[in-house]
Amino acid sequence: MQYRRMGKSGLKVSAICLGTMTYGQQIDEDKASELIKSAFDAGVIFFDTSDAYTDGRSEEILGKALKGVRHSVVLATKVRGRTGPDVNEIGLSRKHIMKAVEGSLSRLKTDYIDLYYAHAPDHCTPVEETLRAMDDLVHQGKVRYIGGSNYHAWNFCKSLWVSDLHNLARFECMQPPYNLITRYIEHELLPLCASEKVGVCVFNPLAGGLLTGKHDLRKQPAEGTRFSLGYLVQRGRVPVGSFGRSNQGAESTAPPELAGLGEIYYTRYWTEKNFEAVARLNQIAQENGRSLAQFALAWVLNNVTITSAITSATSLKQLEENVGAAEVNLSPEELAVADEVWYQLRPPFFDYGR
Repeated sequence: MQYRRMGKSGLKVSAICLGTMTYGQQIDEDKASELIKSAFDAGVIFFDTSDAYTDGRSEEILGKALKGVRHSVVLATKVRGRTGPDVNEIGLSRKHIMKAVEGSLSRLKTDYIDLYYAHAPDHCTPVEETLRAMDDLVHQGKVRYIGGSNYHAWNFCKSLWVSDLHNLARFECMQPPYNLITRYIEHELLPLCASEKVGVCVFNPLAGGLLTGKHDLRKQPAEGTRFSLGYLVQRGRVPVGSFGRSNQGAESTAPPELAGLGEIYYTRYWTEKNFEAVARLNQIAQENGRSLAQFALAWVLNNVTITSAITSATSLKQLEENVGAAEVNLSPEELAVADEVWYQLRPPFFDYGR
């Protein structure tokens, strides 16, 4: 396992981060605990969750599984999502942050969080209010470092400026989506992070599983995957509108959160152009004796600005394959084909920036 420094901070994390978004629903507690412990034994010391994942069950399972090794790992969780019915139980206000952190600490069975992310911008709350609240948590010892997720470059840059202006703890890590068929952060966000020496921990490095090569556009997605739930939603068999909200009378036994998540992933990645790109990428991977999943993860980690890639796993075999990607070195020819596929998928366009 490789260990990389997060931006200009002194924190080191494993190049592979274990994501636990569906632990407690799609993956039951016993299996999740086995995967967490196996990942740690394989050298993974970076674990990612959120108070919004599976109504807090993900945090509870992760906290229990890490008992005895808590101080040997880097534990990341997030705040912003809805955690209750009250009007202030959502967002990045001081009120919500201060309440949410106590809930996360309790569920994680720890007295501090290594990396506390703002899960997404909150345009209803001043940036300074959010950063002052997080700065207070750092000074109280409840949080070691803070980060942001799902930010545009301008919004992230504004956050860095406010921290610098008022001498507040700054976002030391950014968590955006990034993979072989989703490379938009290369335009502005990655250059910004490189310039300001901010760590980048990416999610969706396998495009929700599309970059494993196991799916077929002409067939219904395999049962139990995120795409299978999205497929059912798209055909009206699971009438779910958006993440975390459902209508009555759904025909699926899947929790509303998972059905809504499936809809998001199906819409995001299940397209003919993406499948054409996956076929070409799979070909180059096989020609070089690699699985597509390892090729995709290795490609992400080949970028010097990327600190870590968040991967999930539903089996020990998947976990082993994902962890092994940290040791894969890609050839210039493989990298060139990856660029070729991306430019065919999203042709270069005239940009205002020079």
